[in-house]
Amino acid sequence: MNISLKPGQKVFFASDFHLGAPDRQSSKKREEKIIRWLNSIEKEAAALFLVGDVFDFWFEYDKVIPKGFIRFMGKIADLRDKGLPIVFFTGNHDLWMKDYFTKELDIPVFAHPIQITINDKKFLVGHGDGLGPGDNKYKVLKKVFTNEACQWLFKWLHPDIGIRIAQKWSGSSRITNQEKNEDHFKGENEWLWQYCKQVENQMHHDFYVFGHRHLPLELPVGDSAKYFNLGEWVSQYTYGVFDGEGMSVKPFKF
Repeated sequence: MNISLKPGQKVFFASDFHLGAPDRQSSKKREEKIIRWLNSIEKEAAALFLVGDVFDFWFEYDKVIPKGFIRFMGKIADLRDKGLPIVFFTGNHDLWMKDYFTKELDIPVFAHPIQITINDKKFLVGHGDGLGPGDNKYKVLKKVFTNEACQWLFKWLHPDIGIRIAQKWSGSSRITNQEKNEDHFKGENEWLWQYCKQVENQMHHDFYVFGHRHLPLELPVGDSAKYFNLGEWVSQYTYGVFDGEGMSVKPFKF
């Protein structure tokens, strides 16, 4: 994927909106903030990358998608109708996305990191779950969750039952991660940082952009590359922006 920026244009990145969590009322307030952010970047955006866990849970049945998020969906539909390129990545909370966004909104959906070139700068962009060393329990669970046979069995649950089960599981996983201090900086043990270093040893990228960790980070990868984590929108409201030369992660001041 190649993007050439015109003067004044920028490329924006955001992840971990977790729309739907932890309840309808707080999710709706977060959705309103996200839409204000999208309105604020609309005029200068050359492309928008939504880098996983946009929804706290998403499962596409053959004829059903999860209820809610209509204002957010309407806004990105409007941006697409105006010609703004938008790219979606699945995260560990919304990895069951299939072709709804592609067919209805003309938004490509990627389940793995992809390489992007913007103004001759090379990016590697993805959500980040299951990458790098460690986290073996999740890697096993992900193989189960992405197994086509398992997904086929799950879809035979009535959506009211399936979504209720999934929302409970999602909430318990967040509590578990908080208890394990998964949202704290791990120093040299930051596994996504280690993953970037491993990739950099094989192929150079100027910027590595990931979500998932819920920590806004900017860390060096070798002598001429950087790893950025986009943070989250449950409490920090941070996003990434590339202006044609440099990349940074900023808080949205609403």
